[in-house]
Amino acid sequence: MALLEALARPTEIPRACRVYANRNLDLDRVRLVGFDMDYTLALYDQPRMEGLSVKATVDKLVKVVGYPEAIRHLDYDHRLGIRGLVVDRQTGNILKPDRYGAPGRAYHGRQPIDRGLLRELYQRQRTRLSSDRYAFIDTLFALPEAVLFADLVDFFDGRPAPKPEYARIWDDIRHCIDLAHRDGSIKDVIAADMTTYIERDPHLAEALHKMRSSGKQLFLLTNSAWDYTNPVMKYMLDGVLDAYPSWRNYFDIVVVSAQKPSFFTDRRPFEEVDNEGRVIGTMLTGAFQRHKVYSGGNIFDFEERVEARGDRVLFVGDHIYGDMLRSRKSTAWRTAMVIQELEHEVAVHDRLNDALERLEQMDRQLRQQDGDIEEKQHILRTLQKMSGGKDVPVGILEAKKKAKELVDRLRTELRATMSEHAALEQKADAAFNPYWGPLLHEGREVSKFGDQVEDYACLYTSRVSNFRFYSPMRHFRGPRDRMPHER
Repeated sequence: MALLEALARPTEIPRACRVYANRNLDLDRVRLVGFDMDYTLALYDQPRMEGLSVKATVDKLVKVVGYPEAIRHLDYDHRLGIRGLVVDRQTGNILKPDRYGAPGRAYHGRQPIDRGLLRELYQRQRTRLSSDRYAFIDTLFALPEAVLFADLVDFFDGRPAPKPEYARIWDDIRHCIDLAHRDGSIKDVIAADMTTYIERDPHLAEALHKMRSSGKQLFLLTNSAWDYTNPVMKYMLDGVLDAYPSWRNYFDIVVVSAQKPSFFTDRRPFEEVDNEGRVIGTMLTGAFQRHKVYSGGNIFDFEERVEARGDRVLFVGDHIYGDMLRSRKSTAWRTAMVIQELEHEVAVHDRLNDALERLEQMDRQLRQQDGDIEEKQHILRTLQKMSGGKDVPVGILEAKKKAKELVDRLRTELRATMSEHAALEQKADAAFNPYWGPLLHEGREVSKFGDQVEDYACLYTSRVSNFRFYSPMRHFRGPRDRMPHER
C-alpha cells in the first residue's frame, strides 16, 4: 500500500527545495493562495533573459537617444548584477549595502572601490538610500540595468569630454528598457520562443493541484497583460495533468494588468476582459466568477468580494517591494517569496560548509585576540607610566619589557589570523559571485536584500513547486530569535 509506505517513510527534503520560514505560518488556516506570474510561476533562464534585455535596451539607446554605435560591442557580464544593489546616480557607483544601509563593497563602473574611499564617501555621514539620488535593483528584471550602467560608466569615463552625467546615463537606461518592454521588443521574442527563455517546471502542476485538492482556492495576480499571460500560462500548465486540460482550471480568480504595487494602495476598478484582452465591462458589484478574466482592480474590493483577509490569504511573489512589502503594509496577508537564486546560494553554501565553519571559528578567535591585546596594552601603558620617573625598580622595567614582547607577539598572531580570514572570506565570496559575494549576506552582516526578505516574507523558497513536498496543513515555524548574549 503506497499510503502505508508513505506513513512509515521519513520526510527528507533537499535543502535547495525547502520552504524556509521567517515567522510562524499555519498553512491550514489559509483559504486563498495567490500567485504572481513572472519569476514566480514562470521561471526564466536568467542569463538569456538578461542578454535579450541588454540587446533590446542598447538598440534603443543608439537609435532613440543617440548613444554611439560602439556601445553595441561592450562585453556584458551578467554576474555583475544581483538583487539588493543600489545605484548611486550622482557618482556612477554601484553599492551593496548591509542591513543597516552601510555599503560593504562597491564598484565605479567595473572598478572596485577601495574600502577606505568607500568609508569616506558613504560612512562619514548617514547615507539616505531612500533619497532620489539612489536607485534600488530589487527585481531580476532590473539586473541588466545595473550591468549596463556599470558598462556605460566605464565607457564614457574612458572618452574625452563632453560626456553625459551619470544620472543622465541611468535615466536613459531606465527610459530605454521601459520602451523595450512596452513595444514588445522583449516579450514578443519570449512569447515566440518560450522553450529558450522560460523553464517549464514539471512539478508546478503537482504543487498547485495539491493545494487545490486540500480545499484552497487559487488566484493569479499579475502585472502582465492578458496577451502575454495567456500564452505563458498555457506553455507551463496546459495538459500537464489530465484533471486540468487548461491552465485556467487551476485558478478560481485570474487578474491581469494589476499594476502592483498600486493594486495595494489605489482604488482602480476591476474590468472584465475577453479572450483577446479587450475590456468588455466594469465589475461594480458581486463575486468573482470562475473562467472569467479581470484586469486592474484593487486590494480593498478584492478582499470584499472573496470574503477573506489576513492570515486566510497567502500571496506568493518575487518582488520585494511590489509583492512582499506593499502587501504586508497594506494588508494582513501572509507572504511567501520566490528567490530563484536560492538554489545556487544553497548549493555553494553546502559545498563551502567546512570553509564557512572555519570563518566562524576565526571570527571568535579574532574577538578573543582583540580582547587579549587590549587587556595587555592596558597593563603595558600602566607599566610605562610607572617607569617614567627616577629610580624605577628593576622588576617594573622587566615587567614592561615582557609586556611589550607579549603585545608584539599577540599583534603578530592577530595579523596572521586576519590575513587567513581575509583570504578565506574572499575565496568563499567569489564562489557565490565574483563581484558581490553571497546574495543574502554582506560581510558579517545580513545584506539589505536579506534584511528585506526577513522583514517582509513570512516564507521563502526557490520555486513554487517546492510546496509539493509539504502538506497543505503544514504549520511552518520560524526560528527563535536571539539576542547576542543568548547565542
